[in-house]
Amino acid sequence: MEYQRRIVDDLLDAVFVRGGLTAVALEGAKGVGKTATGTQRASTVLTLTAAGQRAAIAANPDLVIQVPAPVLIDEWQLEPSVWDRVRHAVDDDPSGGRFLLAGSAGVAPGVRIHSGAGRIVRLPMRPLALSERGLPAPTVSLAALLAGEIAEVEGATEVSLTEYVDEILRSGFPGIRDLPERARRLQLDSYLSRIVERELPDNGAAVRRPTALRAWLAAYAAATSTDAGYATILDAATPGEGDKPVRQTADVYREHLTRIFVLDPVEAWIPAFAPLKRLTFSPKHHLVDPALAARLV
Repeated sequence: MEYQRRIVDDLLDAVFVRGGLTAVALEGAKGVGKTATGTQRASTVLTLTAAGQRAAIAANPDLVIQVPAPVLIDEWQLEPSVWDRVRHAVDDDPSGGRFLLAGSAGVAPGVRIHSGAGRIVRLPMRPLALSERGLPAPTVSLAALLAGEIAEVEGATEVSLTEYVDEILRSGFPGIRDLPERARRLQLDSYLSRIVERELPDNGAAVRRPTALRAWLAAYAAATSTDAGYATILDAATPGEGDKPVRQTADVYREHLTRIFVLDPVEAWIPAFAPLKRLTFSPKHHLVDPALAARLV
């Protein structure tokens, strides 16, 4: 399948070059396209979901500097020692454009690694934006507006309300959005089930009541684009139940779901220099893809 160029590619073209950034960590939920994007500019791909390659790197972390660069290390968090080996490699040779680390989760709780500050730059990837989906190009640039380059805000779009709704339901995951409708729904449902049944347990979260977690996720999805309090969300997840999960349990859900990039809250934003005022506002609740929220509710 032909590669769909992403917005992040423009940034990588500018910074992941000789004389630029030496190591970049592409981070995001499973299925957003990190591997496809990284593969476009890698001479060597090390896939740590493959048992053989993971064992080879565990036995010899120096392998990452012995293969031709640029090197893409996919799902690096499965062998956390890789992070520190890349960090040291950057210290030894900061020439630029050497390592891409793709990850869909942070390291498991209790595993300590260096932050990578000053050596490895973290770059988030999300599902396809509307401007990446082949719809008519945007006619108003927010960046140009904030830079004072636009005197008047004007423009038009051919995208109808029906088409916007269709795009929400189709998903921005590249491997899901072009499936037939029934297959797409099943794939989205399967994605959500895998989060509860596999992704969270594999990443150190003990899910003792999967149905309760699923209900909490549905309540969170219903609160999309609001700043509803977490007590409100918890109450919505357990209507009429006396034996509700404690707030601490819900906080653990939230922490782990954010760590694997499933929850993607949008921080408060005020178009003025008022940092203290901004800190008084709560973030808006969002899942990584509105299609997931639509399936949950």
